[in-house]
Amino acid sequence: MIYTRKSPALFMIGLIMLAIWYLLESGILSGYIGHLGGTKYKYAGEIAVVPLYFGIFSAIVGAWQWFGTHKEGNVDYYLSTAAGAMFILLIAMLVRWFLAPEIAVISESFGKVGNTGKYLHKILGLNYVVLGIVTGIIIVNVFRIPGWAENGVRLSRLGLKTGVILLGTLYSAAELKNLGGLSIIMIGFFVLGSVGLVLWLGARAKIPSSMGGVLSAGMGVCGVSATVAAAPVVQAKSVEIAYTIGTILLWGVGCMFVFPIVGHLLDMSHVQFGAWAGTGILNSAQVAGAALAYQPDGIETLKVAEIFNITRVLVLPIIVLWLAVWYVKREGVESAQQVNVARVTFEKFPIFVLGFILLFALSTTGVFAPANHYKGKYFGNTAASGFKEENLLKPGQAVLLKEEFDKVQKQDRKQALQRLIDHGKVMSMEDDDVLRGLINAKVVSEEASRVLKKAHKAVRHTAKKIKAFRDWITWLFAFGLVGLGMQITVSSMRQAGGQPAVIGGIVGAIKAVLSLVVVILLISETV
Repeated sequence: MIYTRKSPALFMIGLIMLAIWYLLESGILSGYIGHLGGTKYKYAGEIAVVPLYFGIFSAIVGAWQWFGTHKEGNVDYYLSTAAGAMFILLIAMLVRWFLAPEIAVISESFGKVGNTGKYLHKILGLNYVVLGIVTGIIIVNVFRIPGWAENGVRLSRLGLKTGVILLGTLYSAAELKNLGGLSIIMIGFFVLGSVGLVLWLGARAKIPSSMGGVLSAGMGVCGVSATVAAAPVVQAKSVEIAYTIGTILLWGVGCMFVFPIVGHLLDMSHVQFGAWAGTGILNSAQVAGAALAYQPDGIETLKVAEIFNITRVLVLPIIVLWLAVWYVKREGVESAQQVNVARVTFEKFPIFVLGFILLFALSTTGVFAPANHYKGKYFGNTAASGFKEENLLKPGQAVLLKEEFDKVQKQDRKQALQRLIDHGKVMSMEDDDVLRGLINAKVVSEEASRVLKKAHKAVRHTAKKIKAFRDWITWLFAFGLVGLGMQITVSSMRQAGGQPAVIGGIVGAIKAVLSLVVVILLISETV
């Protein structure tokens, strides 16, 4: 166990956070904030609160760490993580509030790239998520993690898993019945296919059965968790586990950066990209990193990606059982150690998935938002449920929709559109779903689509608890992904080895390409 080390580091971090807060409150930063976006700068509210509270905490605990008396014990052990955790949080703050917006300003000064209609930083995904991961990678490989921060850096994994658990509050059964069925079909095909392909390639390359078994679980299911769960079943050696984890890390890091670029170039919807990332990327943290890199200022993509990712984790018991039977048949009963498959699966199954399922179940009952909510939002077209009279259709907007009416062919869309025109607002959840489908079908003009989108937003309201959860989730992932970058070392990626890296690369590339094709062909904006 690592206990508190006397150091002024945490106290200094607290002073830096408080300085950031003071510079904004005093107006000294006003000119720079104007340069970064002026009235469009999104983070002014965060800077006014977050560094103040965490700065006070860091200064107080930091003073105790610097000048206090320390002894072994639970309190000292847990507080020893504060310095590393606040170190990560400070980096996340600086990247999110200043570095990423500055790069956006520089990128926009060069204009849009060719006929893409997008700026370079959008295409390359140079937002606070990607830049945070890159900053973490640079720190650990160039400067190394300071000794006083080592214990706290490990908390980043807890931040990511807590974020996934809280995502359960944003789903409802109404939403999951669509995405869940699709995820089961896609994940079932690609997980089973990937595991089978690794085992087949491993047999052709004549690698040990234990190596092939553990690599198939890691590449097919959910990365490190599956690797750890499958290792005892196929009697994998420690070096084989290291090779597998190295392969997953090597492939996954590349995917975190490449997937968002491809997604932007193909102009994929949030649902499409989330489905692709959740299917094609191996590790939960890497899935989250790619999804947030694609949509840094919202979590719709992340929600879809994690549904696919969690569906993949739920397949883990089936894969462990498959590998147990496969290994016994391949190696013979005499050489295959008897392993309690049920016990291994239970002990190694990711606990955070159970937390997600629990919060999803609570969300479905309406604890956090009305039980029929969609993406954390509930339908309300009366004053009592949050509708504002100024959001009624303006006369000019109603005229525009009437002019576009003949373009609509489907009867249900015509009826919903007519009710919207007659009443000036969306009249039911069913009408709202139909009109969203009309928008996505691109039947009417862009101007009419904007009117329909505004009418949709007027009747969809985010519950207060859900809004709070979204804010927490954003920061938990920002914190966790910077910490993830600090755990990606060149030496760990070198552990992939020769044949495992080649087999993993082939299977990973095939899965990524095929899942992209399936997503583009079969999935639209709404599922």
